[in-house]
Amino acid sequence: MPSRSPWTCVLWDVDGTIVDASEGILRRLTIALEHFGKAPPTRAELVHWIGPPMYESFQVNVGMTPEQASEAVTFYRGLNKSEGYSAGAKLFPGMGELIRDVAAADIPQATASSKPEVQVVALMDHFELSTSLTAIVGATADERTLAAKSDIVAESLRRLQAAGVDTSRPVLVGDRHHDVEGGAVQGVPVIFVRWGFSWPHESEGAQAVVDDVAQLRSLLLFERPAEGTDA
Repeated sequence: MPSRSPWTCVLWDVDGTIVDASEGILRRLTIALEHFGKAPPTRAELVHWIGPPMYESFQVNVGMTPEQASEAVTFYRGLNKSEGYSAGAKLFPGMGELIRDVAAADIPQATASSKPEVQVVALMDHFELSTSLTAIVGATADERTLAAKSDIVAESLRRLQAAGVDTSRPVLVGDRHHDVEGGAVQGVPVIFVRWGFSWPHESEGAQAVVDDVAQLRSLLLFERPAEGTDA
């Protein structure tokens, strides 16, 4: 039976929502922080790193100055590029199928990621999700010009509108408080997923919270009634 959605478009956070890139992030952070004489994070401490822009995280988490953080981001991104942007990354189970099914229901989708856009494009290409997306949006390479989640959400909506998409009822799916706060600035409700790297309180302010992909699917898609039945 065909599916439909209560939303006119869906925006997706990437790290911690669609893609689990924690293995590669931990490896590169360990190399980068040791290079700059800082203690590397444990896996449990990745919650402090995955989500916000790295430029911000190097300052907040290890006390770098803005200039040092810029240097650290450049070094970190160099490691990322040399390894390949998709190295060690994997889809959270069921997410690829859900995104393809949303596309099959003719619901336009876009990413709204704090990762540099070149990396988001590479990941979506790698997992063969690019054709399911109307727009692939991420941060600028310097993670400063376009980095705030609210600005990235606005850019995702702008590109969808430019493509002729109805953005009157958007929804953002994410796993960090940055998603909730960034969506709120733009008036976009957020569905918070619990399988990413987050603290329990970070879901505060989200319109809905889901524990698994089946629950998320039920909020994004529902079966269209057959002809001749009540809607």
